Amino acid sequence: MPLPFVRLPGLGGSDASYDAFDLLATMVAVVRPDGRCLFANAAFETLLGLSRRAIVRSSLLDWIADPAPLRDTLAAVARNDYACGRFDALLKRPPGSHPDQLPIHVIVNQTDSAERVVVEMIEIEQQTRLDREERTLGQAQLTKELIRNLAHEIKNPLGGIRGSAQLLQMELDSDRLTEYTQVIVQEADRLQALVDRLLAPHRRPHVVGDVNIHEICERVRALVLAEFPHGLAVERDYDISIPEFRGDREQLIQAVLNITLNAAQALDRRRAAGDAAIWLRTRIARQVTIGKTRWRLALELHIEDNGPGVPESIRDRVFFPLVSGREGGSGLGLPLAQTFVQQHEGTIDCDSVPGRTVFKITLPLP
Repeated sequence: MPLPFVRLPGLGGSDASYDAFDLLATMVAVVRPDGRCLFANAAFETLLGLSRRAIVRSSLLDWIADPAPLRDTLAAVARNDYACGRFDALLKRPPGSHPDQLPIHVIVNQTDSAERVVVEMIEIEQQTRLDREERTLGQAQLTKELIRNLAHEIKNPLGGIRGSAQLLQMELDSDRLTEYTQVIVQEADRLQALVDRLLAPHRRPHVVGDVNIHEICERVRALVLAEFPHGLAVERDYDISIPEFRGDREQLIQAVLNITLNAAQALDRRRAAGDAAIWLRTRIARQVTIGKTRWRLALELHIEDNGPGVPESIRDRVFFPLVSGREGGSGLGLPLAQTFVQQHEGTIDCDSVPGRTVFKITLPLP
């Protein structure tokens, strides 16, 4: 819904006059009719990855790929030709951002002054993303129930198979035949371990304590570099202002480790060439909607690699159990990571193209 006619106090007032706009999840800017930016809300800062001061020093026209519709609409609304104007546009983002342009719907509103206009920008993909998150949460719940039921059905006959093989082995005198019973026992044990891994997230208690995301990242970084000591760089880009939060430290370590190990294993060719890289990046996001819940602050952990990307054939199923893009992979690492993150009321998103894959973990902050 667009903002209604907006009454703003005092022409030329301080940024404090616009503090209410920081509570909105959509991007809002207050501008002069010529496009010069007077104020940008927190959502605008977050999406561009720039400080409010840097945005305010610029013109809003500079951030639109084709500024002509915005320029014309600002002038028309300021002249009172009409009270509200709408159009679709592409928002340009700073160099190095991905994507570099974002499709948006722009709504230009009058205020109580001809010298100021309120511009609201809504990500066209925002609703699609929320729908996808809600669908993913429901799908994950159904998958967990299926796994739990299947695992219990497998466990019962496994015990009988293993016990029978051991009893049979005790009755055999032939070493050659004993080898067969040993294979049965070993394979039963392997399946038992697989079932235990499937059930592990549902069995473990949710141990809550104070968690520092950077301690988790450093622990994961050390483990990954110990396993892949050559040809791989794990870079850090931390926002040290991120506060501690309540959570299960071991679960979160396992979630981040699973994703980072997947990235490292996908980089085998680049490791051989000596230019494999993984980036661990932390950021604060404001006014974030996760599922159907709105959070004032959230933590974003980006795990990025320069590997070949997730195969397109499984990109939509990457969080499904037993789905793996790597030969010999169990297909359990990402589903377990998703389960642990969801138990912290968070989400995991994947954005992958050849040469760049980013898994983004979003966790709400108090």
